[in-house]
Amino acid sequence: MTAKVNPTSTPSPRTRGRPRSEAARSAILRAARELMERGGPAAVTMEGVAERAGVGKPTVYRWWPDRHAVAMAALIELAPADEGPSASAKPALERLRAQLRRVATVFTTPVGRLAAMMIASASGDTEHAKAFRHHFVLARRAEGAALLAAAIAAGELRGDVDVEVAADAIYGPLFFRLLLGHAPPDRAFVDRLLDQAVAGLR
Repeated sequence: MTAKVNPTSTPSPRTRGRPRSEAARSAILRAARELMERGGPAAVTMEGVAERAGVGKPTVYRWWPDRHAVAMAALIELAPADEGPSASAKPALERLRAQLRRVATVFTTPVGRLAAMMIASASGDTEHAKAFRHHFVLARRAEGAALLAAAIAAGELRGDVDVEVAADAIYGPLFFRLLLGHAPPDRAFVDRLLDQAVAGLR
């Protein structure tokens, strides 16, 4: 005789599994960043990440095919969060200032400094360094260019401003300071940088 199963007594695996999976993913990325802080990108291995995150290797492979992909994801997740839906109501230049400050803040973290060193050194040709350049550095510049375009449309800047050149003029000095490390890319620097750039663009 086949026993009847009470459907109400069986929890939904989809509902219960999703929070655990997200927690495991966060633990894996955190473990990868901690390993990079201790030993650089070479310290990130699938075995090491799994052990440090307290998960099995199959769990790591569920999201990423190899250690390089894990390192990429850990670095890319450093991207600064936006200010939320309410930020869209603020003037474009105000939002640009906030974004620049967030970028500078990220690069003051240990892993952020490591990422800058990777890009500036020979190891910048590795796959995870290339991915970081595209998904963090260039992505932030693209956001800034969009904000500059919005500032032009709103009359905050002159209508004849070349958005691409203006974006390079603003983000170039920031990343130059980040990569060379000759002076801190702090909030005061970001504010002075934007103020001087905007003075010539109004």
